[in-house]
Amino acid sequence: MPTYDLIVEVHMPNLENLKKQAKLILRWHRERHYPVAAQIRGHLPRFLNMPDSEILAASFTLGDAQEMIARQQGFESWQALKTGLSTMPLKPKSSLSKATPSKASPPKATIVGAEPQLLVADIQRSCEFFREKLGFTLVFSYGKPPYYAQVARDAARLNLRCVERPVVESTVRDREELLSVSITVATADDIKLLFLEFQSAGVAFHQTLKKQPWGARNFVVKDPDGNLLLFAGSAN
Repeated sequence: MPTYDLIVEVHMPNLENLKKQAKLILRWHRERHYPVAAQIRGHLPRFLNMPDSEILAASFTLGDAQEMIARQQGFESWQALKTGLSTMPLKPKSSLSKATPSKASPPKATIVGAEPQLLVADIQRSCEFFREKLGFTLVFSYGKPPYYAQVARDAARLNLRCVERPVVESTVRDREELLSVSITVATADDIKLLFLEFQSAGVAFHQTLKKQPWGARNFVVKDPDGNLLLFAGSAN
C-alpha cells in the first residue's frame, strides 16, 4: 500500500540544482560566453570594475562559480548557503484538504538574465548610434562585415541582428507603439537625467518624458531602424 504524508510546500532552492548551475557558469566562462561576464561582475566584488574581456580571460574556478550562486541566493559564501539550506524550516500550506501520496518537488531552473534582440539593417550604424547617442559600449561584434553585435550600458544588454528588410511595417509599429525593448532605471531622478542626456545628444524621441497614470515616468526613443526603445523609472 502507498504511504501518505501531509502536503508540504518547500520554499527553498534545491542544492543539487544549484551545484549544476555553478558547473554551467564555469563552463560558460571557459567557453568565453560573453553574457556570463556581466553576471560574474554583478555578483563577485573582485570583478566589479573589470570589462567583459578581462573577466573572461581571468582565472575562474568552480569555487568562484559556487560563490556567485550563493550570492544570488542571498548568502556570503557557498558554505553559508549550504548551512542555510540545511537549517531552513519547511513552510506548510495554510490549508490541507486531504492526504496525498508523498512526492519530491521537481528541480526548478533559475533564469540569470535576458537580452532583447533588435533587428537592424546596418550593424555598424546601429552600434555607432548606441555608443554616440545613448552612451552604450560595444561588447562584441561578429562577422566581416558584421551581422551580429551586442551593446551594453550598466546592467542593460541589447543584441543587434542584421536583417535584409524591415520585419514590421513602420507605420504599423508607430501607430500601435510596438516596443522593441523596455529598459528601467533606478530612481525618479535617473529617468530625468537620462532624458536630458539623450536630448542633449540629439536623440529622436517617439515620446518625450511623460508621467503615466500608473505611477511611472517614461520616454520612448526611436533608433535609426525605427525600433522603439522604452526607458522608464519611478515618477516620485
